[in-house]
Amino acid sequence: MAERIPAEERQLNLVVALMATEIGLTKQQILDNVSGYRQRQAEASTDALEKMFERDKEELRRVGVPVETIGDAADPNDLRDARYRIPKAEYDLPENLEFTPAELAVLSLAGSVWSEGSLSQDAQRGLRKIRALGIDVDEPILGFAPRMTAREAAFAPLQEAIDECAAVEFDYLKPGDEHPRRRRVFPLALVDYEARWHVYVHDVDAGGPRTFLLSRIVGDVVTRRERFDPSLREGAGERAQRGLEEVAARQSALLEVEPGTEASLRLGRRGEPQAQGIRVPYVDRHVLADELASYGPEVRVVEPADLREAVIERLRATRDLHRGVSA
Repeated sequence: MAERIPAEERQLNLVVALMATEIGLTKQQILDNVSGYRQRQAEASTDALEKMFERDKEELRRVGVPVETIGDAADPNDLRDARYRIPKAEYDLPENLEFTPAELAVLSLAGSVWSEGSLSQDAQRGLRKIRALGIDVDEPILGFAPRMTAREAAFAPLQEAIDECAAVEFDYLKPGDEHPRRRRVFPLALVDYEARWHVYVHDVDAGGPRTFLLSRIVGDVVTRRERFDPSLREGAGERAQRGLEEVAARQSALLEVEPGTEASLRLGRRGEPQAQGIRVPYVDRHVLADELASYGPEVRVVEPADLREAVIERLRATRDLHRGVSA
């Protein structure tokens, strides 16, 4: 089986390749030589690889990378033999841009935050580029380097299945259920909403669209041989985002928050000031209850009652867990 290159690493390789050429690369040159496409040629059709490149190209443009298409000089609209490049002048850091040692140290710390299995390889590349500026950035900040994981374990296999238009199965445990339920779906888009990853799918058994929290997927995501029509992915991310926003618009919590606390900082960004506290829209009562309970006495739920009871239940469970533990 061909080596699996994560989508973000493949896109990074594409950026490096397109910046290394003045005249640009043809689509075939990219598929033949850029890591992430090259390894897939033995098992994927040319059409599938070309669609993968088109998606990557559009994703790079979406995040601000200026991928330039160079058509036939005689007929600029003829893109059959088009070449692609990233003009270095539009993407490189300005030559006269300088960082102080303190600023470079902060950048170094940011790069070291990502834990292994997350974005560590990309972060290491970034650190090498920072150190290439000629200033030592090995000095620790505050004596420690925090660690964090960017995504749940289900993220990578789901992203790969989306790229390949492959059906997947996974076990999903809803709050209140004793046992997870097996789901068979066509994964269409991954969406970050309220700092949590969701997968938007066509649920094969339910016969319609569904959105699942990645944090509630239990065990491994299993990729099936079944494939689905790539057109199902078109606009899927926007539909998922719109659906989550519509859910949040229908329900909100009135909260009293202690000023100057972490709860005030985090919830204040999402809420609207009210005569009594702030009103925060939310998608999932259980997820919000977990967050509010983590703030302890910094926040009090005024309404709705079911959310208040959910928070109290979590606080009681924490108290009971620590009851009898000596200080």
